[in-house]
Amino acid sequence: MPLIALTGGIASGKSTIARRLAEHGAVIVDADQIVRDVQAPGSPALERIAETFGASMIDGEGALDRAALGAKVFGDPELLAQLNAIVHPAVREESQRRFDAAFTTDADAVVVYDVPLLVEARVDDPWDLIVVAHAPAAVRLQRLTELRGMEEKAAQERVDAQVSDERRLAIADVVIDTAGTLERTHEQTDALWERIRHR
Repeated sequence: MPLIALTGGIASGKSTIARRLAEHGAVIVDADQIVRDVQAPGSPALERIAETFGASMIDGEGALDRAALGAKVFGDPELLAQLNAIVHPAVREESQRRFDAAFTTDADAVVVYDVPLLVEARVDDPWDLIVVAHAPAAVRLQRLTELRGMEEKAAQERVDAQVSDERRLAIADVVIDTAGTLERTHEQTDALWERIRHR
């Protein structure tokens, strides 16, 4: 019943690795999806976001205006820290519930937590293995602007808001180089799966 943390900077190819591991049979717990779930309309986290950052963070349908919130906090470390103090505890609680549910369903499951902010929020949790998806910042910026259509300034702010590659790589048990071809990323992920299954 290994519990694996999979992390990487924005546009690092982390989701590609997660999908490949899911094809092999891993249970993927997606931190980004949990963030969306805990910020759903009517949730305590969303209410606190509105109280902290203003009612303009909520759209006409009562949902979080992610673009408005992102524009407000990215580029301002103090505001980002305030947001994280609201969101991280709720995400931690819900993610643990999903880990427990996966292992209750199958005690031999391989559970992979797909989490961008591991260094910032979860590095001291009892992971069996920490996997880092890595591509240089220049590659990730190119992906954000060319593949996701993000403005260059906004892309740079998103990259800068995360911890450095050096800090992320320092915690890695396994590094998957995602700067090359999709096939190369899959090869490394397949090798990781074999390592996990034969632990």
